[in-house]
Amino acid sequence: MIIGVPKEVKVHEYRVAIVPAGVRALKAKGHQVLIESKAGVGSGITDASYEAAGATIVSSAAEVWKRGEMIMKVKEPIAPEHALIQPKQTIFTYFHLAAVPELAPVLLEKKVTSVAYETITAPDGSLPLLQPMSVVAGKMATQIGANLLEKGRGGKGLLLGGLPGVRRGRVVVLGGGTVGLAAAQIGIGLGAIVSIIDISLPRLEYLNDILGSRVNLLHSNHDMIQEEVRRADLLIGAVLVPGARAPHLVDRKLVSEMEDGSVIVDVAIDQGGCIETIHGTTHEAPTYVVDGVLHYGVTNMPGAVAHSSTYGLTNATMRYALQLADLGAIEACKRDPGLAQGLNTHNGTISYKAVAEALKLEYRPAL
Repeated sequence: MIIGVPKEVKVHEYRVAIVPAGVRALKAKGHQVLIESKAGVGSGITDASYEAAGATIVSSAAEVWKRGEMIMKVKEPIAPEHALIQPKQTIFTYFHLAAVPELAPVLLEKKVTSVAYETITAPDGSLPLLQPMSVVAGKMATQIGANLLEKGRGGKGLLLGGLPGVRRGRVVVLGGGTVGLAAAQIGIGLGAIVSIIDISLPRLEYLNDILGSRVNLLHSNHDMIQEEVRRADLLIGAVLVPGARAPHLVDRKLVSEMEDGSVIVDVAIDQGGCIETIHGTTHEAPTYVVDGVLHYGVTNMPGAVAHSSTYGLTNATMRYALQLADLGAIEACKRDPGLAQGLNTHNGTISYKAVAEALKLEYRPAL
């Protein structure tokens, strides 16, 4: 199979979908790998490194898309790439289709087989291709929030860890999954007062075993969210419903009741966000203010730490990429039920139920 890897074109997206070790693994199975020139530069990987591993470097994205039977990316194809997509091509990347409704009609029209990183499941029900980037995004959320609380960046001028005689900052994390745990760990390390709100009692028990008394673990309900959000200096959205839009847990009225200069970082923005006032932003223009509260909604947070993110992501994706290349998407999915959960579109239809429901389109299983 011919695998194409274009350079990412989203604003300040420096990750790349494959590293030289991945090229070697695919070449060892008899596959051809085409990589757009300078696709890996933002992650510290040179064209020469790819060539030494056996890849063919091509000069343009158009050639990669035209020749590639399977395209490997990091982020969903954006508008400038839509015309490059080939009919019945397989694309393996993060899609988050529920939050980017303009992409689905393109995939359906071209009968693309889209295999989404974010909905592939492991035997235990976890999401192995979301996990590494969720850790990165969770850690970044608290780091970024701490910086944004500085007065010169629009915050209230608060040091999260406080100092003797001065109160510590309050970090409230909505969701206790991978993102929430990573965000809380950084908050604890900075010396903040950290609360995690989650709807799952078993998950709260698990977090208690890990974090103990270093964090407030609270069961999610309307009253608890209202009370904690009002007091938060830094509010982190970390809610995930696989494949579907994130539910709005915080409405605009509640945001308006936060103190001026407070900060919201909504990691759930890839799925539409769990704060009503959030919308997608870029690394180039990451923040805006609503009702005196600073909002951060960058949709590709891990792209800012591309070296770490690229290697962390490809460690997880390559086993699935090899299956797809060796067997073709449909046969690979027939053999691996977890990989089959990644099928979001196939042969002109939506093949993942939560995406179909979010986009109000017909759902038809691919297998």
